[in-house]
Amino acid sequence: MRYLPILLAGALSACTSTTPHWDSRFGLDTRTALMQQVADPAAAHNTDPVAGMDGRAARAAYERYQKASGEAQQPALVSGAAK
Repeated sequence: MRYLPILLAGALSACTSTTPHWDSRFGLDTRTALMQQVADPAAAHNTDPVAGMDGRAARAAYERYQKASGEAQQPALVSGAAK
């Protein structure tokens, strides 16, 4: 019983030497993986608008596509039950 506090103190002191090393690298792999997935980090600073269709032209093209395909497709599942 006399040696129990000494053993506990020794065990705790062994744990404290590795914790700062682990804490300094905590989340490093996650941050690295996130940075590698970003294609253009400066994209938010680009004020040049994207070239493409305006809303009216896109809607008209979509409506022409729907008319050309004939009957509109029905969803396979509605509220979990097959139709």
